[in-house]
Amino acid sequence: MNDRQPTMSNELSPTLFFNTVNAYQRTGVIKAAVELDVFTAISEGMDTATSLAARCATSERGMRILCDYLTIHGFLTKSEGRYSLTPDSAMFLVKSSPGYLGSILQFMLSPMLEEGFKDVASAIRQGGTVIPQGGSLAPEHPMWVKFARGMAPMMAMPAQLLAQMLDLDASKPLKVLDIAAGHGLFGIEIAQHHPQAQIVAVDWPNVLEVAQENAEKAGVSDRYKILPGSAFEVDYGTGYDLVLLVNILHHFDLSTCDRLLKKIHPSLADGGKVVTLEFVPNEDRISPPDPAAFSMVMLISTPSGDSYTFPELKQMFSNAGFSSSELHPLPPTLEQVVISLK
Repeated sequence: MNDRQPTMSNELSPTLFFNTVNAYQRTGVIKAAVELDVFTAISEGMDTATSLAARCATSERGMRILCDYLTIHGFLTKSEGRYSLTPDSAMFLVKSSPGYLGSILQFMLSPMLEEGFKDVASAIRQGGTVIPQGGSLAPEHPMWVKFARGMAPMMAMPAQLLAQMLDLDASKPLKVLDIAAGHGLFGIEIAQHHPQAQIVAVDWPNVLEVAQENAEKAGVSDRYKILPGSAFEVDYGTGYDLVLLVNILHHFDLSTCDRLLKKIHPSLADGGKVVTLEFVPNEDRISPPDPAAFSMVMLISTPSGDSYTFPELKQMFSNAGFSSSELHPLPPTLEQVVISLK
């Protein structure tokens, strides 16, 4: 038994520990910068602490410290007292940019999720969320309306990439079932690419209101129908050519996923496909880092959810009667696509 204690050396550093413990500070700062609209102000030409303070209605001292902090952490650059946007900040944090992501904070920093991470040890002891009523899986949870409204800008590009990857024959009718549709962008994007596509969206009634709004804005509302209720309880109907399962399986344990897929299988026409978008870790469960780390979010926010490897996903679909499943990357996103054939 080795009872020797580690000794300090130049190779050891507590930096990772301190950065992790203090990570909430960076969260608070970026939230404040988005709230004050600092990045948009810089894009408009206000590039000093003085001009930014006037534009954003803050103290000059507070703005200087904020922008210096943002510079230290890579959101801005600074030269001779003037601040500039990085390419990433210009794309994702300026309100007029098509890639603006500031709205996702209302979901990613929602009180329910933040509360869950205040007692991670209890979730680890229990093996699932300690948030009351099943956390994010509570029926008609208002958090999912925030998700639908806030996350849509972030999901626009993946929805476009997925529709392009599927390369569907626009000359033939297409019946699509979008399960847990949320903002509805994935089904809507297919409808925009495919003039004969009919979309049926399943989700809670309060969430489907957002999807319907987005379908109307996209000009496809006449081909966009809703099916309110639980994905485990509503009658899907039959004859679907395509079923979309976007970021839903990770909320449940293996047996519940099996049950959902077995319910989906008979709703498909012969030769129909299920298209699943998920965070898919490698079998070591520590790589790639972001998809693998997503398991912790599921531990904190759901009773039994997880990030599933491709062999696990493939087995789920096989258990439900699907003949084959293929894994496809969807760069530059962190997620991958599983296409399963009936």
